[in-house]
Amino acid sequence: QVQLVESGGGLVQPGGSLRLSCAASGSFGSVNAMGWYRQAPGKQRELVAAVISGGVTTYADSVKGRFTISRDNAKNTVYLQMNSLKQEDAAVYYCNAKIFARAGWGDYWGQGTQVTVSS
Repeated sequence: QVQLVESGGGLVQPGGSLRLSCAASGSFGSVNAMGWYRQAPGKQRELVAAVISGGVTTYADSVKGRFTISRDNAKNTVYLQMNSLKQEDAAVYYCNAKIFARAGWGDYWGQGTQVTVSS
């Protein structure tokens, strides 16, 4: 069974920084794209950033220049460094990964971690 376990959310003041981590565990083969989505109250879930196994990254326009996604393939872990946080960045952040497991390729999600930006 594949699990994505997130950590690193919390409360931060505007202009502050947080680093999110997400580790894939369980029995699986390859991990392709890994990424972060977020969902604020009353809004749809949106892609924040993603990185494929080759290292190519993509970002939402709203976070470009402030957030950095990276991954450690040996640890099957993806990170999201969030700097210069704004109140509009507050949301539940979800880790996502495309993983080849027993049933083939699947789309896996973490449980979500809350990011609150407030003074």
